[in-house]
Amino acid sequence: MKRIHVVFLIIFLVLLIDQTLKIWIKTTFTLGEEIYPLGVENDWMRLHFTENKGMAFGIIFGGEYGKLALSLFRLVAVGVMFYYLFQLIKQQAHRGLIYSLAFILAGALGNIIDSAFYGLIFSKSTFYEVATFMPENGGYEKFLHGWVVDMLYFPMFKGQFPSWFPIWGDKHYLFFRPVFNIADSAITVGVLTIILFQKRFFAEPQNTPPTEADHTEADALVESGNEPTTEEVEDAADNTDNEAKNNEEDKIA
Repeated sequence: MKRIHVVFLIIFLVLLIDQTLKIWIKTTFTLGEEIYPLGVENDWMRLHFTENKGMAFGIIFGGEYGKLALSLFRLVAVGVMFYYLFQLIKQQAHRGLIYSLAFILAGALGNIIDSAFYGLIFSKSTFYEVATFMPENGGYEKFLHGWVVDMLYFPMFKGQFPSWFPIWGDKHYLFFRPVFNIADSAITVGVLTIILFQKRFFAEPQNTPPTEADHTEADALVESGNEPTTEEVEDAADNTDNEAKNNEEDKIA
């Protein structure tokens, strides 16, 4: 499968899972409602419905105009990522880098869909009423002013810092507190993969100078009327290396 096909497959699957879960949560849960997928209360894994009106961790700035600016920035960032991703595909960059960026792009698109359209197609979720799809009186917000649906909650453990601990002494803590979604997870996976394997992804290709045999085989392809492709030239180089190894083995024998 070609790289471009894998990229589109990654984006499609991430968006499908992300939007399916979000729409189900939005049209089934009241705000703040939660369930335990593993069937055990107080377990470390929960589906907890909340909505993010701003950036990561619920940070809000600038009111209505700040929300619009954030949505527009996300759109521009996605456009730049699309362009950069396709340039990497043309340049035959490392597959891992391309697929990692595909996860980041898919996650960004997933949250943009919420911001752009959810305010138009859903009624407002409250602590007492479940939102409805395509309400008669219109949605709860304007275009690009929607709120991102979050639901993944992993409060793994909690406790209290000792009194001697700097800054947070005697204070209670909860790990992991943020509530996020599949799109956020895709972005995190993509970013962490790039950080962990950056040396491999951004390693400079080791170009070996072409030998006389490489030129001879490439010239033969041109004379036959077919412009040699990169793969054909590489195959010619591999054949030359194999012949050299065989001649060396014959000499030893």
